[in-house]
Amino acid sequence: MKKQRIVIVEPSEIVCVGLTNLLQGSDFEVVARLDSVDALEECHLLSSADIVIVGSQAAAVGANMRYRYEALQSRTLVIMVSTVREDEFLRQADGVINIYDNKTKLIKKLQTAVEQSQTNPYSDSHELSERERDVLILVAKGMANKEIADELNISIHTVMSHRKNIAHKTGIKSVAGLTVYALLNNMLEASEVNI
Repeated sequence: MKKQRIVIVEPSEIVCVGLTNLLQGSDFEVVARLDSVDALEECHLLSSADIVIVGSQAAAVGANMRYRYEALQSRTLVIMVSTVREDEFLRQADGVINIYDNKTKLIKKLQTAVEQSQTNPYSDSHELSERERDVLILVAKGMANKEIADELNISIHTVMSHRKNIAHKTGIKSVAGLTVYALLNNMLEASEVNI
């Protein structure tokens, strides 16, 4: 299996070295370290990176990095928090790690972020992924986010991200509208819908 290549954007050398050491021997490899998000525009290694981990202190408050830095739209974006940050800032990321996470938790969160980024709403495609179709069908059947997470064996945060992506791609936000969409696109039969 190919190692996922990571660029870390974090001004603290201690944090970067610690993160790099934790990832040794895993499916992840740190290929570069940058001191600030502004350095992303000049980083030649970013083109070969799969994941960009940005320390919450390295990003400007309220900055939407996905829109500001085009290269982040096609990469897994993970925010590393060391202090409390507003939810809006964290929502732009595919995953969030904490400086207090142990190695096992860190690797699991990175794997989940990579899975999440595969349904990235910033991609050009408006076609639903297979996982988004699975989530849509379960939403149309009347299941709650927690039930969908349990059924598909994914986190509730991943379910919410899939639902956000579905709404973005279809332009439909209501459960009723999504149910009609699923019925019209032959994703399920009318008998499967709880009315």
